[in-house]
Amino acid sequence: MCGIVGIFLKNRELEPRLGEYFAPMLVCMGSRGPDSAGLAIYGDDAPGGQIKVTLRHQQPGYDWRGLLQKLEARFGGPANLLVNQTYAVVKLAAEEAALRNFVRATDPEIRVMSVGRSIEILKEVGLPQSIVDRFAIHRMKGTHVIGHTRMATESAVTTDGSHPFSTGLDLCLVHNGSLSNHNRLRRNLERHGIEFRTDNDSEVAAGYLMWRFQQGDTLKQALEAARRDLDGFYTFAIGTADGFAVLRDPIGCKPAVMAETDDYVAIASEFQALDSLPGVERANIWEPKPGVIYNWGRN
Repeated sequence: MCGIVGIFLKNRELEPRLGEYFAPMLVCMGSRGPDSAGLAIYGDDAPGGQIKVTLRHQQPGYDWRGLLQKLEARFGGPANLLVNQTYAVVKLAAEEAALRNFVRATDPEIRVMSVGRSIEILKEVGLPQSIVDRFAIHRMKGTHVIGHTRMATESAVTTDGSHPFSTGLDLCLVHNGSLSNHNRLRRNLERHGIEFRTDNDSEVAAGYLMWRFQQGDTLKQALEAARRDLDGFYTFAIGTADGFAVLRDPIGCKPAVMAETDDYVAIASEFQALDSLPGVERANIWEPKPGVIYNWGRN
């Protein structure tokens, strides 16, 4: 079944309260997805010339400081480290491919969860409330965030198989639904060099978008192609450094509702997840039309 939530802040003065607004939205969707939960939050950009990488190690108390020293020795210059439970966010000057290869060679148990200038991804197995409490999501700051609560139907309940899936710089996707042609798409994308970590059909959708970006597509063009090439029923929420987009399948099988005010625009699989937002009683509330691409961003 699964649940999708997201919020984009138009009013930048509210950025310190992003986590406060988002946390109850994610918890509310626990009824749709009790197996795992995750989020991609955007903000606290890396300085010019640097990238920001989110790393995960399943071992509590992992020696992230030791890894930081190795990164600084390999790439030169200072690096910034922020640890949150089993996750670490590192900012440093490095090329994405070289960074991924170095981390993999240094410790194969480390997972690269996201890379970009702005994105951070946190996800774990468990009830959404436990994820909110574990990572203190209600205290997070940022410009926008999308999240997902999962009820696993087509693959194992694992952290890797949880949403969001990130397959490109500052790009991520969450998905409610099921794709019928994901195995064929997976084989085609692998021939184009796209790597997959799980058997989740949602990761295939994320990989498809990355491939379209590699071909030079804009976000709108990539989603127009996805509407043609991805067969099944779905609601997608796609995060980028600039904002987020929403696309439902042409039939509109999976639910979605949106609310927009002068301060924010938000999406959820059910209205109850929006009910805690300030001023929602005065918001413009509507159901996204099937097959229509909706996009909000700074630009």
